Amino acid sequence: MYQEKLSYIYIIASGKNGTLYIGITSNLQDRIYKHKQGLLGGFTKKYNIKYLVYYEIFGDIKEAIAREKQLKKWKREWKIKLIEKNNPGWNDLYDKLFEK
Repeated sequence: MYQEKLSYIYIIASGKNGTLYIGITSNLQDRIYKHKQGLLGGFTKKYNIKYLVYYEIFGDIKEAIAREKQLKKWKREWKIKLIEKNNPGWNDLYDKLFEK
């Protein structure tokens, strides 16, 4: 039986109210691990952005891409409100990805 691959948009932060990065992936656990270990160069490595503070799951990659583009256009204030609505303590959600 064919199972559609899931896609994820995610927001990682350098800390509470810190620098934010929005990304998209088909393997959230692996992508966040790479951010945490500094295996991905560029912006996230430079600014030590590695805490998963928000994510959404999509069954359709086109919807995930559209949502990522939408969030990237948002004002910083709106992104912070989105994070705090779902994760008021800015907890790192990475370990929760392994819970069943």
